[in-house]
Amino acid sequence: MSLVLPSELVVDRFLPTVRAMLATRLAERGLTQQEIATNLGVTQAAVSKYISGDGGGDDRFREHPETVATVDRLANGLSSEEMDGYDALSELLALVHSLVDRGPICELHEEEMPGLQGLGCDLCVRGLDSDVRAERDVLASVRTAARTLAAIPEMVSYVPNVGTNVGMALPDPYDKTDIAAIPGRIYAMGRRIEIPANPEFGASKHVATAILAANDTDQAIRGATNIATDDALLETARELGLDPLEFDAEYENRGDHLRSRFDERGGVPPVAYHRGAFGIEPTTYVFGVDAGAATERVRTLVTESSESQFSSPT
Repeated sequence: MSLVLPSELVVDRFLPTVRAMLATRLAERGLTQQEIATNLGVTQAAVSKYISGDGGGDDRFREHPETVATVDRLANGLSSEEMDGYDALSELLALVHSLVDRGPICELHEEEMPGLQGLGCDLCVRGLDSDVRAERDVLASVRTAARTLAAIPEMVSYVPNVGTNVGMALPDPYDKTDIAAIPGRIYAMGRRIEIPANPEFGASKHVATAILAANDTDQAIRGATNIATDDALLETARELGLDPLEFDAEYENRGDHLRSRFDERGGVPPVAYHRGAFGIEPTTYVFGVDAGAATERVRTLVTESSESQFSSPT
């Protein structure tokens, strides 16, 4: 992954755009090209290019409402001399800070560094603190886990009609906004698995409910994925010593019901399942200490179950 600093994008893409916008507006307000050059700290030749439209830039900034509003304020202030260089610099720095915070500069940065996509990167704004690191690690874990599921050849047979998902909690989660999962769930499309988007916090309801219940019982459990309930797979789990736990399918108070069943069991089982109900598809949850551990457990169950069925005499 190439290393690109956001400040490089500010210099190469943002600054030429704003200078061109500001030069045009100052010219419209009657300033000469030399006066504009003095205000902008560039040559008169550069101002001529800006005004003629040859100064380059990026339309994302030209069309951005906050950028347009800031440039208009600067043009009015500088042309009337109600604003000096210090005031103009303050306005521009505030604008840059805003555009870095999930704005066009952040968007450009993710294009230049694709590895940042889906991580909810706020590094430029918040710095690298423990909370940011934890969020980043969770998002990366879920993204890798989703790809792991998609790479399991037999997985398409175990994706429920409503889709599957993989989720992971931040340490000490409070509600579903502390659980990262795939928005829109993961679906089987023919013989392949489709991951519709990068993981986000708050993107899951049902997997998040199961993770929260599990984490309340055992703080070490922070990951889970759901698959279709399958008798052969459950038998494989028993053969592997995972001892699946059955629970009621009804959605009402599912979190409380799961906590109760886990307490009765004396801990969180590796596998928990229900047989479905009216309008509710049979679902199995596979738990792990993180998203990766949960999906690796799914890989083992799905692969060995499929091999067992294939090798069984008919």
